[in-house]
Amino acid sequence: MKKIKLDIVGLSYSQTQSGAYALVLGEVSGRRRLPIIIGSFEAQAIAIEIEKMTPSRPLTHDLFKSLGQAFNITVQEIIIYNLVDGIFYSKLICSDGKKIVEIDARTSDAIAVSVRFECPIYTYEFILSSAGIVIEGNDFVYLENINETPEEKTHSSAAGTYASLSEDELKSKLQQALAEEAYEKAAKIRDELTKRKSS
Repeated sequence: MKKIKLDIVGLSYSQTQSGAYALVLGEVSGRRRLPIIIGSFEAQAIAIEIEKMTPSRPLTHDLFKSLGQAFNITVQEIIIYNLVDGIFYSKLICSDGKKIVEIDARTSDAIAVSVRFECPIYTYEFILSSAGIVIEGNDFVYLENINETPEEKTHSSAAGTYASLSEDELKSKLQQALAEEAYEKAAKIRDELTKRKSS
């Protein structure tokens, strides 16, 4: 399968999960965005490295990098290779110069490691097409969101809020959310519009 390169384009408080963060990855050669919910520790680890801050003591991901360097192991790339029941699966592609080893990792940890090793992040088309948000000029394409089960969608408070709005109001709110780069909120609105189109 062809790999699609991603960059980190945003990191913000999650609008739907208390204490969590939304990490937004963007397609390098396109307009798709992939929002991923991560924990506060991993969000801090990513932000500290992006901002080039130096903690007083090494964080776990810094320790991983130091250990790798001590044994001449580099992380060549990160691949987000699967999405099952709303959970992203990732792996680190590591090398010691002689052999390449794939190591399974949580996506949040994999990305925290990738910013330290300055290695690229990749995913596959089927993941972007099923869980991504597409921005094309002023036109927005709605993709099926499989980050939630049907039961979660039914009980989502955000879905309840959007259910009372007209289609035009939803499109306006979607445009506003995308302009503000509130991709998690945009995904909820998109889900409501998709649900209406299919019913």
